Amino acid sequence: MRKQYTISQLAHAADIPATTVRYYERVGLVEPEDRSAGNYRLYSEQSLRKLKFIRAAQAIGFTLDDVKALISTPSNSAASCREVQSLMEKRLAEVDQRLKDLRHVQRVLKTSLEKCRETEQVDCCHVMETLREMSGAK
Repeated sequence: MRKQYTISQLAHAADIPATTVRYYERVGLVEPEDRSAGNYRLYSEQSLRKLKFIRAAQAIGFTLDDVKALISTPSNSAASCREVQSLMEKRLAEVDQRLKDLRHVQRVLKTSLEKCRETEQVDCCHVMETLREMSGAK
């Protein structure tokens, strides 16, 4: 007899919250293979492997939409490799943009900190004043 898991058992085996399994089910990434006599959803080893695949793909930057595309692509076709490469190129471009944005934030924070240290006043903070002016708050 093959191993079957309830949602909580499957979540525990995959080391994720049961709410995540339910969410993945709602968005069509996993589905129960059977129902118990008490009408509990039952999942197989294949579902466990799929959950581990999803988590591994997310860990390297793929979105759930990417994962859906990866799961639906036949793994034995030449097109699948091109599709994976395309997804990776897209994710890399996004990572590059986020890094660029973070470097900008880093420069602004460093500059503000230096100015703050130079003009430190007891009753006024340059950064707080600038942020208030930018937000229109008084």
